[in-house]
Amino acid sequence: MGPLNGIKIIEFGGIGAVPFCGQMLADMGVKIIRIERKGGPKARLGDAKFNIWFRGRNSIYLDFKKPETKEAIFKMIDQADGTIEGFRPGVMERLGLGPDVCMQRNPKLIYGRLTGYGRQGPFMKTAGHDINYLALSGGLHAIGHKKGRPVPPLNIIADLGGGGLMLAFGMVCAILEREKSGKGQVVDMSMVDGCAALMSAFYGWWAGGIWREERGTNLLDSGAPFYDTYETSDGKFVAIGAIEPEFYRTMLEKVGIDDVGVKDQLNQDNWGLLKEKLAKTFKSKTRDEWCNIMEGYDTCFSPVLSFSEAVRHPHNVAQKTFLEIKGVMQPAPTPRFSRTQTQIPAPPQEPDADALDSLAEWGLSRDEIMALKNK
Repeated sequence: MGPLNGIKIIEFGGIGAVPFCGQMLADMGVKIIRIERKGGPKARLGDAKFNIWFRGRNSIYLDFKKPETKEAIFKMIDQADGTIEGFRPGVMERLGLGPDVCMQRNPKLIYGRLTGYGRQGPFMKTAGHDINYLALSGGLHAIGHKKGRPVPPLNIIADLGGGGLMLAFGMVCAILEREKSGKGQVVDMSMVDGCAALMSAFYGWWAGGIWREERGTNLLDSGAPFYDTYETSDGKFVAIGAIEPEFYRTMLEKVGIDDVGVKDQLNQDNWGLLKEKLAKTFKSKTRDEWCNIMEGYDTCFSPVLSFSEAVRHPHNVAQKTFLEIKGVMQPAPTPRFSRTQTQIPAPPQEPDADALDSLAEWGLSRDEIMALKNK
């Protein structure tokens, strides 16, 4: 099931971006075995079923320092389409599992690598997390309200978007290219690079003098009154994104404002006063009352929902945006396909839950598996 059914990838366990890359690939039908190092970083929090980014694949613990472990991994690499790993530069080479060694055994292997800062430059071996990579790319500086601090957007941009999703994209690109060349290659992804790529449009606008470096003063960073969030009388929030003139006019009409900035939407001299009026207006009713007034019209309006509200919202229910697996509500696989539909992913499991079956699926005999386990 899924458009990538038949592809086999080995995931060398890590945290953050690589598990999300594995989730995206597994959701699309890739058969993945996740190999976690004994004594390595703990990537799971609480009960296994709540670690959604480990769904759809089995995982095992192996001691990378044992010769028997490497032989088992090499046997799996011989039949794999690709590998993904997210260690600092040099770690896989020191373990004897770097791309040169693996691709000598399997010249068609796609070797996917993910780092924070890349493989050159003064920061290449420096520790970091999503917030650091986003900061170095220029992206974090741009996110936040005027005269406020930069606000980290969870770890969505660097870890997940600029890291895991970009690596998954790179793996698929390399697998497609291999169909023509018959050769494998290394896919090298840096999360700083990924963040910068996601900021492409903003760098273009900045270069053209359209985007100011001061936070909260631009079209999409809460500077514009018609692209921001507003509090309602019950302490909840609504979001407005009425950029196009026709949507802007309809939005003002529905909220009852007809004296400020109606005709000259992009005149920033009006933005401050209009923002004050919108804030006062939205504070006059509850969020649900505003939903009754605004929904059904092209106002680019939406309620700001919590997790518990989002999974129950009628639109998300109708769209089947979320699904329940073993009692855990979670986002459904995406994108969707008309012919090669994805199946409901298997729930995340604790490492070694199906170790024997997992290794057998990757070509190891029972004797080899038992010898490996005893070692």
